[in-house]
Amino acid sequence: MAFSTKTFLVAAALGAFAAPALAQTAATPWELKPDTGYAYDKEGKTFSYKMGTSNAGELLKGAKKVPKGTLFFIGQNGQLYIRTGPYLEGDGKFKFGSN
Repeated sequence: MAFSTKTFLVAAALGAFAAPALAQTAATPWELKPDTGYAYDKEGKTFSYKMGTSNAGELLKGAKKVPKGTLFFIGQNGQLYIRTGPYLEGDGKFKFGSN
């Protein structure tokens, strides 16, 4: 089973968006699981797949690490976006919150 790098990285981000995007609650770490692939398909649906190790090398070909300091979010149009750069205020609060 082959995944494109972009699809895999984008899909991994979707797990963080189960709660409303603008909720001002304490930040919680994602709970991405080892040996699991996350996908965001052409229709905007999300899926998770149990992965094996027999073709792990093929999966890593062309894959890129997600840079630290990356924010993923769903826009009002339902599209998934990625932003690198500051997203926290100096006091650690989310810069784009509703308050």
